[in-house]
Amino acid sequence: MSLVIITGGSRGLGASAAVQCARRGIGVILTYNSNPEAAAKVVSAIAGEGGKAVALQLDVGDSATFPAFRDTVRKTLDKTWGRMDFDFLVNNAGYGLYNPIATVTEDEFDGLFRVHLKGPFFLTQTLLPLMAKGGHIINVASATSRIATAGVAPYASFKGGLEVLTRYMAKEFGDLRIRANSIAPGPIRTELGGGLSEEFEAVLAAQTTLGRVGEPDDVGCMVASLLSDDNCWINAQNIEVAGGYII
Repeated sequence: MSLVIITGGSRGLGASAAVQCARRGIGVILTYNSNPEAAAKVVSAIAGEGGKAVALQLDVGDSATFPAFRDTVRKTLDKTWGRMDFDFLVNNAGYGLYNPIATVTEDEFDGLFRVHLKGPFFLTQTLLPLMAKGGHIINVASATSRIATAGVAPYASFKGGLEVLTRYMAKEFGDLRIRANSIAPGPIRTELGGGLSEEFEAVLAAQTTLGRVGEPDDVGCMVASLLSDDNCWINAQNIEVAGGYII
């Protein structure tokens, strides 16, 4: 059985990715930051469909905790699956902030940086010794790095940096036969940034060629598909999953 670690797997895109991966026979370690109840519901849903998942606490914005998290992962792999390594890492955890550049504080800027760029960088570095050869890293970026949308400059900037980091991961981890790709969701109906109002959703749908905003499973299915052997020759790419958003 292949194994995946999905950060931010208790809700939204991460929860969908966890369920979709489990449906394809992949064992799942999902992380949550502050909502163990939501994480437990995802684990229960996966178990209810015959899959196997474990939820672990992790604050992706606190890199000092990563070595201890790696130790917990190692113990969980051994206890639950009888393995000492895992195959896939999905750096998904994140949050939104909608403020114009003129009002963003340094603390807000630093918080987004720690979660969206520094966190994935050092978490991947920390977990790399546990990754099996032939594995795959997926970094969840954003269509906002292609389209300038007022109010999300720091978020989009760090997501753009994550795209660049993905290419360097693919380059440097090639000797381990570990692939790295990023996906860039467009507008999705999730709780990110407080969710979408009906009015804003209508605007976003009108800007998308398929006439609607995305659902979490639109992205979750993409994650699971990209991890499969069917896509084993895709590497160092950024794939927008946005239904044709502002093209």
